[in-house]
Amino acid sequence: MAMKFTHRLRFLYRTALLLAGVVPAVAPRPAGAQISDGASLAPPSLPALLPGGLPLPALPPAAQQEILQRMREAATGRPPAPPGPLPAPAAPATLPAPEPAATPALSHTEAFFAERLGLALRQFGYDSFNAPPRPPGLIGALPEDYVIGRDDELVLALRGRTRATLNLRVQRDGSILTPDLPPIPAAGRTLGELRADLAARVARDMPGTETFVSIGQVRQIAVFVAGEVQRPGMQTLTALSSVLDALMQAGGPRRTGSLRAIRIDGPRGRRIVDLYAVITGEEAEADLTLTEGERILVPPLGSVVAVAGEVTRPGIYELPAGARSAPLATLLRLAGEPLRPAGNRFLVQGTDAGGRRSFAEIRPGDAVRRGDSVLVQPGADVVANRLRLSGHVTAPLTRALPRHGGSLRSLLSDPRLVRPDPYPRLAVVLRLDPQTRGRHFLPFDLSRLLRGSTDLPLAEGDEVIVLGNADIAWLASPPVQRALRGEAPAAEACPALVQLAIASRSAPARFAHARGAGFPEIGAPGCPAVFRDHPPLLGFLLDTAALLSGEVRQPGLFPLADDTGLDLLLAAAGGTTEGADLSAIELAREPTDQSGAQPLSRLLLDLRSRNFAAVRLSPRDVIRIPRGFSDREAGPVTLAGEALRPGSYDIRRGEKLSELLARAGGLTPQAYPYGAVFTRESVRLRQQEGFARTARDLETSLVQVAAGQAVAGGRGVGTDVGSAITAGRELANALRQAQAAGRMVVEADPVQLAAHPERDVLLEPGDLIVIPKRPNEVTVVGAVLNPGSLQFRSGWRAGDYTSAAGGPQRFADTSRAFVVLPNGQAAPAGLSAWQAGGPPVPPGSLVVVPQDPSPFETWGLVRDLTQVLSQITISSAALAVIAREVR
Repeated sequence: MAMKFTHRLRFLYRTALLLAGVVPAVAPRPAGAQISDGASLAPPSLPALLPGGLPLPALPPAAQQEILQRMREAATGRPPAPPGPLPAPAAPATLPAPEPAATPALSHTEAFFAERLGLALRQFGYDSFNAPPRPPGLIGALPEDYVIGRDDELVLALRGRTRATLNLRVQRDGSILTPDLPPIPAAGRTLGELRADLAARVARDMPGTETFVSIGQVRQIAVFVAGEVQRPGMQTLTALSSVLDALMQAGGPRRTGSLRAIRIDGPRGRRIVDLYAVITGEEAEADLTLTEGERILVPPLGSVVAVAGEVTRPGIYELPAGARSAPLATLLRLAGEPLRPAGNRFLVQGTDAGGRRSFAEIRPGDAVRRGDSVLVQPGADVVANRLRLSGHVTAPLTRALPRHGGSLRSLLSDPRLVRPDPYPRLAVVLRLDPQTRGRHFLPFDLSRLLRGSTDLPLAEGDEVIVLGNADIAWLASPPVQRALRGEAPAAEACPALVQLAIASRSAPARFAHARGAGFPEIGAPGCPAVFRDHPPLLGFLLDTAALLSGEVRQPGLFPLADDTGLDLLLAAAGGTTEGADLSAIELAREPTDQSGAQPLSRLLLDLRSRNFAAVRLSPRDVIRIPRGFSDREAGPVTLAGEALRPGSYDIRRGEKLSELLARAGGLTPQAYPYGAVFTRESVRLRQQEGFARTARDLETSLVQVAAGQAVAGGRGVGTDVGSAITAGRELANALRQAQAAGRMVVEADPVQLAAHPERDVLLEPGDLIVIPKRPNEVTVVGAVLNPGSLQFRSGWRAGDYTSAAGGPQRFADTSRAFVVLPNGQAAPAGLSAWQAGGPPVPPGSLVVVPQDPSPFETWGLVRDLTQVLSQITISSAALAVIAREVR
């Protein structure tokens, strides 16, 4: 048994080395030859591939030497050493990540068609051979029709009375040798035939034993590959390899080689293989099997045709072997058929007899010649049978027009397609006129359509546009109103405003009804999307709009269809307000005829019965709903200071100050009605305008002085004109910066008002009445030595208070001194000897002593300085009282 085991190991070792092409033989050493130290023969290394072409797992050198040592010991008859632990296999080296393959340059054929078509197409089929070659491997069981040949290794397993597993190699004579059976012929027989023969022999000679036959290792064959391939030469393959394996081993065909006329010569004769049948799987299956000694020749590229355009797989396709033309339908199948099932045009670009390019349209049954390029295009790339829904909808939709014809009701059958808050009175259909090829709008009532009371047939290409309330409110916005006046919109404005401004300038009377609204220019809303998408829609809506103003909750321009009831228009505007006067509703209408004269008609409607539906409206109508008469004013007045119930009070028309004081409970005991401050906005504006006018007049005088045009009678030649001009400019700036109070001189004492009703002032909205406390001082300001407030002394006059303030300064103009009384009036102070001392000064008065305006007075620089200073002083005093009492 030991000897048999030794012979078997020796046989296996020699067989493995022979199959791998490594013979561990040592040449005889010549006599007398010396072997230097370290130059002894090294043991042979393991082959790179196992028999059958399988790669050998990567093992470290120590493990390989251990395996070889054990095989040598077994071959020489030594008892095998006890198996020890083998070193672990070396970890495979980390390979660098493959770089992405660069796009190969165009071949000569590809460049030819790229220059003609203007686009790069690739030759079909060659990308299938771009993968790097891999060592062939055996996966799965071999088929029953596999033909066994020399050097194939069979595995014979005997089970039953005899148990053994034999590895049998087919000898050169084609037989296999078993220990207990005579030689059995195997070469040239199929695997199924050999299995049946072995089963019969074992059943006859070894009863009670079953046989199991499989292929352990497959023989190798050598095939010569030549022609237009990347690496021509002899290729070593397994017996199971095909023509594709051989071509892959040779690097694949070049783009100058044919894929449809590959020639195979060998013991079985000559045959032509068309790889298009393999790649596309359309034609009959090609014979790709190989046998020992066959030759593969890849001839040059044959006739080619380019297919581009709307096909599944554009490319350059080779015609069948030897063919110079082929039907277009065949090439379209290779290209994956056109993307469109119908309606295609096939434009072929060929070459005429003179070498010039020629174009022609062909059909699928026509032939395409060598070098032609076919461009697949749509016959008419237009949209047919399409309906579109856009605008104020949940999502824009594209629907198909039914064969029997569509309608608005079928398109908007689900009301949920419309977003909340739509404009119910009008939506439009954008339709293409088949005769003029121009688009126009068709209006319809959206609310009636959603209720199912109206319908409109649709045509091919119609677009239904639903409007929202926000889109309609934009018609009354400041940008639209400015465009209606012909003002050019901003550069970033939407195109609808540009078109509207141009139309308004060219035809001013077209939008007269819309311009007469008088809407305030508040805010600057952006252009809605529906008008950016459809600019002409803005002008169409204004043409069909009716103006509703006055006492409605949301006045504006409302597009509507003809014969729309006023009730529906009021519902779109939110209804009337509580103060509307329904007895005098004004309706203005333009005539509908197209005559030269177009008089405007106005009607007064009494709709207190609220029968608004009886009034039928048309586009361009103007409806004004007035407010009923009310004696309530539009704003309140404010009473502050020493009143029992100060505050803001609403007033009636014609209400007087005495009535307001009575409503406030009268005045307190500390009130000083003589010093009441009464301000009004209209008076304040007039006073402010007076300040500005006086400042302009003063600057005009300064210009005249600077030009040498002063009034005759000026003072000496040494007058400093520059100082005069500087002083005048400062005074003009002071006038412009002065704040007017708008104070009016009124009587606020209830006793006086009762005795003199003619003094009772009528109140207006916005009036301010401030009743101060009774003061106990008199203030002296201006050109005095010690300006300030002095205690009131009964019977004192302005001169007494001026003397108490230290008297006038050197340059004081006592002749123009004045007193601002508590009620806002101004009177001369009477400080000059010829003025007799002036009137008595009441408490709360203000004594003003101005400076002498000389030497500028005679030049006209200060024409009425005293009046100007008195106005400024009165305003300042009034503002001081208001600030003190309201605080």
